[in-house]
Amino acid sequence: MPSKLRGKWALGITPRHFTWILRDKLAICERPGGYGSNHRRVRRQEEIIWIRENGFNYVISIIQAPHNLHNYEELGMAYRHRPLRTDNLEIWLPAFYSELDDLLRSGSRLVVHGEELGDRLVGIMGGYIAWNGLIEDDTKVIEITERLTGRQLDPFARNVIMLSRQLRNGTDAS
Repeated sequence: MPSKLRGKWALGITPRHFTWILRDKLAICERPGGYGSNHRRVRRQEEIIWIRENGFNYVISIIQAPHNLHNYEELGMAYRHRPLRTDNLEIWLPAFYSELDDLLRSGSRLVVHGEELGDRLVGIMGGYIAWNGLIEDDTKVIEITERLTGRQLDPFARNVIMLSRQLRNGTDAS
């Protein structure tokens, strides 16, 4: 019979690049356990435990492959797999943002991850700020997103933010 974890190990470890987008409601991070050659099974387990023990209701993965999703089940952490569709952002973004809205309005705490904390994930979260109308000016959204994540956004991320505003306003995104 496995021994019960005690002390700091029972609480897990904070996922790499964990960043609040909406304080105590919506956060982002690198894929639990890392990605590529840096991926570590034990670290993945410890990070999932941290997410679970810190009151998150769902992990939302935007990576393409379903790798390691079974680990969430094994550790009692609810998850949703929403692979990013860059070939059809005009459809993917509103569906994703609507789902985030529904979950947040129901009181859920969410953590969204990609493989890494890169421009795709950061741009999508900046886009959520724009789409939701939390900040009305795209330049301010870009500035705040950069400040929250400590990184300068690339053209993809900036375009996602502007596209998200257009989608929210129902204007032609083409």
